[in-house]
Amino acid sequence: MPPLPKFTSAKDIRLGSDPAQEAWLHHFMTENNLEYHFSPTLVASPEQLRFVVALQEDQLYVPCSDELFRQFYQGELSDDLRREYAKAWRFVATLVHGAGISSASKRRILHLCRYRFQLYLDSRMILPSRLIKRLMDIVLTQTGILDPFRDRKREANARMAEILTNPQFLALLETCPHGSRASTIAERRWELDFLELARLLRLSTMRQLWEGDVSPLTLEQELADPRPGAECLHTALGPESSPRKKILYMPDLAGGFVADLAVVRSLLRQGHQVVLALKDAFYFNTPILWDLDTDPVLREGTEGMFFLHNDTVSKNTLLRHLREQRLVIISDGTSEQLNFYRSSVTFSRCWKECDLVMAKGRRNAHVLLGTSHEFTRDIVCFWRDDDGVYHMRGKAKAPWTRKFMESDLIARADKIINSMAQARREGKSVMFYSAVIGSIPGQTQTAVRLVSVFVEHLRNRMENTFIINPAEHFTEGMDGDDLMFMWERVQRSGLLDVWRFQTVEDIETSFGLLERKVPAAWLGKDATFSTGCTKEMRIALDVQRNHPELQIIGPAPERFSRRREYGVGKYFDARL
Repeated sequence: MPPLPKFTSAKDIRLGSDPAQEAWLHHFMTENNLEYHFSPTLVASPEQLRFVVALQEDQLYVPCSDELFRQFYQGELSDDLRREYAKAWRFVATLVHGAGISSASKRRILHLCRYRFQLYLDSRMILPSRLIKRLMDIVLTQTGILDPFRDRKREANARMAEILTNPQFLALLETCPHGSRASTIAERRWELDFLELARLLRLSTMRQLWEGDVSPLTLEQELADPRPGAECLHTALGPESSPRKKILYMPDLAGGFVADLAVVRSLLRQGHQVVLALKDAFYFNTPILWDLDTDPVLREGTEGMFFLHNDTVSKNTLLRHLREQRLVIISDGTSEQLNFYRSSVTFSRCWKECDLVMAKGRRNAHVLLGTSHEFTRDIVCFWRDDDGVYHMRGKAKAPWTRKFMESDLIARADKIINSMAQARREGKSVMFYSAVIGSIPGQTQTAVRLVSVFVEHLRNRMENTFIINPAEHFTEGMDGDDLMFMWERVQRSGLLDVWRFQTVEDIETSFGLLERKVPAAWLGKDATFSTGCTKEMRIALDVQRNHPELQIIGPAPERFSRRREYGVGKYFDARL
């Protein structure tokens, strides 16, 4: 086969630039079961992936470091890749030997895993993290054990909880430094809060603490001044006067997770909101969601905290929880190394709604910092290397990404509501026009033109009428969830006199105004074909119950039954 085109970094690869390269990329994604069109119920859609990764339309995200991807791309089983595979095998072998089963069962399972391992090795296509996941599933299925590391994690958590309540440890943790540069009480308070946070973050990565072999001198040195190296976190959180953040926090290992809970409480006390993302099911020493129910230490440490168990939560529901709760605990939807292709809808939406991501551990740092791809949110990673040296590094979000937070959408909606109120004061009738915008894939630009030309036609025909055209308020980067959240606030304002839904005749008139024939894709289409309009008809009927004077014009309400729910991040029905 001819050689594939060379690339400098993974983010420079563009689909469509070379047929052979594109074929190889799809083959690679398929072999790792990361191709959405082959497994739409398991793999995140491109739209969901863009909640997390800052991608252009023709970019492909690979969930590993550039260096590792380059080795796959070159088709050679390099020494580095062999070491990664060997590490994966050791993980699985450790899992089998610690499963507490008979020797015969161990041999049988190891032989089965070895056959699969050799198959993956020969393919030179499988990501080490995916290899671990597949072999781990074999072991757990064959042994019938849900969590072979349960007792080990409980012991680590218990030891760490004991340390955190030790008076000598607390005296070191709470020692106040000298030589403050703060000029006000507020600045001094913020300085001390950050010092406490930096100390807790360092301690949460010290495995010696819960493994029982750390000396008091080492601990004292770690706590002396933890701020050098933490400048990226200092910058991300901002000065004392800056708005508090919504933070997505990803822990790493049991034992350290008890300290993570102390970190979370520190962040909450400073006024931040936190979304704590755990693994969904067994992944070696990593804390998982059900540990919070079965581990006495964690059950006590998380008492009263809010758990969001819905893996496909909608934007509106998530924002409601974030308004009502300062701490939300979720699952990332996986039982493997951080993989945005397999993450839950809830995790992806939480990433999108937060301001800052704090990711702990080398595995998370490998995925987030080792790639040239950029992300939609600022990231701070902290971990220890094999020599026990503490690291903290930040990665700024892609400069071209735009974040539509709840406050942004509310401000945009309120601006429209104010213009509606002003029109009312001037004696005008207020009309909202609901039309097909994105429900026909690939026709969004045409839909916007149709709506715009028809609304202008209505404005020329109707006297003393203020008509709201949703297409005039669209901003690049907004997804279907953003738009519906904003428009529902406008629609429920109680200021509408007429709510008009697009008809077949409207579309035919619009094409006539553009001096075009109606294309086949638009024949027979009206507002009943639109997922958004279907939702809006339900809202319109609900508003009409409270405001009987509202006039609803267009297709009969009972005809709005074809479209049910948006695909995640899409403008059209999930089934399309």
